[in-house]
Amino acid sequence: MTDTRIPLAGVIGHPVAHSRSPLLHGHWLKTYGLQGHYIPMDIAPDKLETAFRTLPDLGFVGVNVTIPHKEKVMEIADLVSDRATLIGAANTIIFRKDGKIHADNTDGYGFIENLRQGAPGWDPQAGPAMVLGAGGAARAVIASLLEVGVPEIRISNRTRNRAEQLREEFGARIRVVEWVQAGNAMDDAALVVNSTSLGMVGKQELRVPLDGLQPGTVVTDLVYTPLETRLLRVAREQGCTCVDGLGMLIHQAVPGFERWFGKRPEVDDATRAAIL
Repeated sequence: MTDTRIPLAGVIGHPVAHSRSPLLHGHWLKTYGLQGHYIPMDIAPDKLETAFRTLPDLGFVGVNVTIPHKEKVMEIADLVSDRATLIGAANTIIFRKDGKIHADNTDGYGFIENLRQGAPGWDPQAGPAMVLGAGGAARAVIASLLEVGVPEIRISNRTRNRAEQLREEFGARIRVVEWVQAGNAMDDAALVVNSTSLGMVGKQELRVPLDGLQPGTVVTDLVYTPLETRLLRVAREQGCTCVDGLGMLIHQAVPGFERWFGKRPEVDDATRAAIL
């Protein structure tokens, strides 16, 4: 029997009201004239499994998951992609027609596609990458940089042991740098990434010295509120190629939208404008 229901998708978090994903998916659904709805759902951790078992019966084809559910959802899923396993978290869920729940992580994909679009000349093999932070976002960044062939990844985190843990997991191309030395480690980096929340509205500033940034270095900040963080402003003034964090949010949504609604969306200026 053909399923004639209008496909539903959404984002699950706790809280979730701040999420821009509904704006983004809503824009694409409207742009391409597709039937479907994408809604935010605030679901507490103790109700997560019940929700996942119920949503497919209600017509949901998939969901995004955000904090604090990205790890927990991997225990609920029947199938977990290699990328999600490597990163240790999932952000994109597909409810398959055979009843199985498939968990994937598209954060690394979104990160690389954003770099490719925002810094068209970026060559992953041009030199070392410097990653600030060692949390969940850093894991997605590191996994994706290793995959595209970055020769060395320097990780610096305020608590060193979290960075050491990533070196143990991800192997020989990872080098741990003391937080107080992070500024110096940028001098010859081809790419600098802030994966921490430092510099975000309401958070502390990123206090790492930036005078070592060289013209031509690609600098990206995963923070997108504000769109131009202090890191990106200083980097731009020093002649670096700057890529803001909004594009990662948009690009990571592309694979899920395509799976759920059957159309691969374009990431263009109108898409950015829709969620700004």
